[in-house]
This record gives sequence, C-alpha cells and structure tokens, in this order.
Amino acid sequence: MFYIEESLYKQGYKRIVGIDEVGRGPVAGPVVSAAVIFPSNIDIFLDRDSKRLTEKKRETLYPIILEKAIAVGIGVVDSAEIDKINIQNATRLSMERALLALKTEFDYIITDYFKFDPYPHIAVKKADEKSISVAAASVVAKVYRDNIMKEFSKLYPHSFDKHKGYPTQQHKEEIRKYGFTPIHRKSFKVNL
Repeated sequence: MFYIEESLYKQGYKRIVGIDEVGRGPVAGPVVSAAVIFPSNIDIFLDRDSKRLTEKKRETLYPIILEKAIAVGIGVVDSAEIDKINIQNATRLSMERALLALKTEFDYIITDYFKFDPYPHIAVKKADEKSISVAAASVVAKVYRDNIMKEFSKLYPHSFDKHKGYPTQQHKEEIRKYGFTPIHRKSFKVNL
C-alpha cells in the first residue's frame, strides 16, 4: 500500500501528494477531490480504498487521516459548474482546487488513473489500492461529499443521505414523485 510512494522517495521526491475524487457518476450533487500529503515515515494504517470500506469505518478513519497528514486539501465543484464545463473538466477543477487548498509545496502527484498535465504526476490504475496517500484522499473525499449530500437531504424531499445522488431505483422514484432539485445535474441523462 506504500510502494508507489517508496519508489518516488528513492527518486528524490520529498513531498508526494495523493489525489482522488468522488462523485463523477451521480446525477445530483458535487464532484469532490481530496489531496493528501503524508510524512515519509508514515505507519501504514489504511489498507484499502474508500469504496471497500463501510461508511462507519470511513468516518472513523477521517480524523485519523487529518491528524497524521502533513496537509489535506479539498476541492469541490457543484452541479451548476459541472453542467457548464462537463464532468471531466469539473473533476480536473476539483483536483486543482484540492491542490490549492493544501497551502503547502509539493514535488510530485499520484492520481488514480487521471492524466493531470502539466503537473508532475503519475496516473496509476487502481492507485487507491497501491498508494496510502491516494487511499487516504479517497476516504477524505468520500466522507466530505457524503456529508454534503446528508445536508442536502434536509433541504429537499430526496433521500440524498442514502443514495448520495447516484441514479438508484429509490432516487429515480423520488425524481418521478418530487421532480428535479437545484442540485441535480441538468447535463446528465436520467432514465426514469
């Protein structure tokens, strides 16, 4: 879970950022990216990406990641921006915002198979299973986005706290019953 970072440290890089995003597939809500820098001597306390952890486990890990990290940055792009610039560009923008939010310098970036030129980076397939910083970024982004969606469930008659904006059967039934909300992505097709 640390071999990508180890390889980069051996090449002379000192501040390595892991970046991951969540929210590309939903039809409502933002896309959120997180960027995490750990010290080079970090103990491995995370052994899988956020998708393979329970919600409770992610919430337990979230403050631990914040405590152990040198820096954590979060970038959010809302549904209106996604509709204007498309999901690919919105994902990139959320990643750039996460980097800016780090408020510290870095040498190199590890992404989860996302080309991120002109930044010095490596795009690794399933990086969230091979890099502790990307796995941590995955957890941070997921918990942060889930909390946003829980707040939206208090504003709208949709169960955003449960389906998080993904096009589940329950979500489609809610759209049929209540219609679209301001946080729905107008550029995304929903087969009702």
